[in-house]
Amino acid sequence: MAEVLVKKNKDKFYRGKNVEDLRTFNTREFAKLVKARTRRSLLRNYDVIEAFVKRCEEKDAKNKVIKTHDRALVIVPQLVGKTIGIYNGKEFIKVTITEEMLGHRLGEFSLTRKIAKHTKAGIGATKSTVSKAK
Repeated sequence: MAEVLVKKNKDKFYRGKNVEDLRTFNTREFAKLVKARTRRSLLRNYDVIEAFVKRCEEKDAKNKVIKTHDRALVIVPQLVGKTIGIYNGKEFIKVTITEEMLGHRLGEFSLTRKIAKHTKAGIGATKSTVSKAK
């Protein structure tokens, strides 16, 4: 008889813990799973991160856009699935937080510099286009 292959739902893991279980963790419990530099930042800025998560929940309930200038904020499991506008110095870049982003900083996903596009020269950039600009 033909065996029916059932595709199992792949669980997402972060350092041996299921991401769904991580959502129940508070920031201090999550800090035990990250590397030293991130752990230090999480523990020193515990109140700032908790206030940001609380503000995100309130804005989500009102269906408002979540915006922040704080690019140094560490991504915690309570933020997974949310779309956050991160300021890059000119505008707010919308970033949807995924499981792979846990432990990273918000600023890593909102680039401050544009990638150079080397196209043809603009008007006035060369001697031949100066006469056209007049």
